[in-house]
Amino acid sequence: MRFSELIRLVWVNIMENKFKVLLTSLGIIVGAATIVLVIAIGQGSKADVADQFKNLSAGAIEVRYQASMQGMENQGGMPGGFPGGMPGGMPSGGGNRGGSGGGFPGGGFPGGGSGRSGGMIGSPFAGVRSRVDATLTAEDVEEIALFVPDITTATISASGSYGVLGYDMEEEEDYTIVGAYAAYAQVSNLELALGDFITQEDTEDLSRVCVLGSRVCEEIFGSAMTAYNSVLTIDGRDYTIIGVLESMGTVSSGISPDTAVYLPYTTAEKYLFGSSIQPTITVLAEDVAHVPQVMENVEITLADIHPGVTYTISDAGSSMEAATRSANTMSLLLVAIASIVFVVGGIGIMNVLFVSVQERTREIGILKALGCSRGNILTEFLMEANMISTFGGVMGVVIGSALMPVLGRFSMRVEASAGGIVMALVFAILTGTLFGFYPAAKAAALKPIEALNHE
Repeated sequence: MRFSELIRLVWVNIMENKFKVLLTSLGIIVGAATIVLVIAIGQGSKADVADQFKNLSAGAIEVRYQASMQGMENQGGMPGGFPGGMPGGMPSGGGNRGGSGGGFPGGGFPGGGSGRSGGMIGSPFAGVRSRVDATLTAEDVEEIALFVPDITTATISASGSYGVLGYDMEEEEDYTIVGAYAAYAQVSNLELALGDFITQEDTEDLSRVCVLGSRVCEEIFGSAMTAYNSVLTIDGRDYTIIGVLESMGTVSSGISPDTAVYLPYTTAEKYLFGSSIQPTITVLAEDVAHVPQVMENVEITLADIHPGVTYTISDAGSSMEAATRSANTMSLLLVAIASIVFVVGGIGIMNVLFVSVQERTREIGILKALGCSRGNILTEFLMEANMISTFGGVMGVVIGSALMPVLGRFSMRVEASAGGIVMALVFAILTGTLFGFYPAAKAAALKPIEALNHE
């Protein structure tokens, strides 16, 4: 029998049983739609991770101190960690006004500025600056930069939420206020749309200036041009706007530079944070391979400065890897679930083909009597199984793609993927082939006389 005749025969059989084909392919439809959505959700999760960590360098290390109840007693009731942490993430690039250097304010500390290299050298300040106050300070950053080798730069920052009033606003609204040095732009990868970032001079002079995140600028002033050189009132004091940032998006800490207002660290400390300040020190390792050693050396240095105090020291690289592994694990889990759905659909195809073989035994006998070979019969039934599964795969892809905008409305990020569509179709065709083979082989093995005499 010619191949074209086989195709025609398969098509006639499918068209005569449209409802049966639809019911048979339901499992494949569900499986294919699930695969498409699973891959889209997985891609969305990976994109979220990429967005959250796009401001981070794998060599960035953050040091925080969160006052415990015991620490509060020792520090005269100093409250715990300031909300927010370091908004903006950590790594390289960014512009500085007035040509400020890349390290700590005013030109930057060289990594391991003492000229020492290799392992950690014990700090000569051990025991000298021991104090009850365990809050991190600019002096701690200086000592880290001096005694910890293999680092590019170090800086300190703090943040909190305060009322902001500006332009034609009728009442104050709360925004994240970040106290930062010039080096913050470098370690946080901040890019300016207009103007300049905070400089060393601003920090030394306690200047009342600020830099706006893109969304803050848009919500209050409407445009960067309108905001530039305008006055913004923060907690009752006026600050001149010297720069506006490019849009950065969400970061791992949950705070976006877009919704933050940046002040010189000393200015924010004096007029806003006061004694309740709980800052974060950010250290940038020269090489990702040195991160573990740098973390250990930072811990040793801080132990010398603040004996008996425990600090939280974390690196961005580990956080990125953990988040990526989590997203990949979730994707694999969802794909496994979708595969189970395909297996169920394949079993459905196999069962229907078994019934079809029983119903069409006499037809198979006639075809064999007319000269059709076992290969022809096997091909016919396999093609039927493949057509059913391919139809289910295509319908599943269409339905899955149509459901993506619906998932988006539930704050779930989905990213359409050509790979997901191809995978769904391949799974569908393989399912039809694998589960259709045994019934097809059984049909092909029938003897013509027995098939013709079948009641």
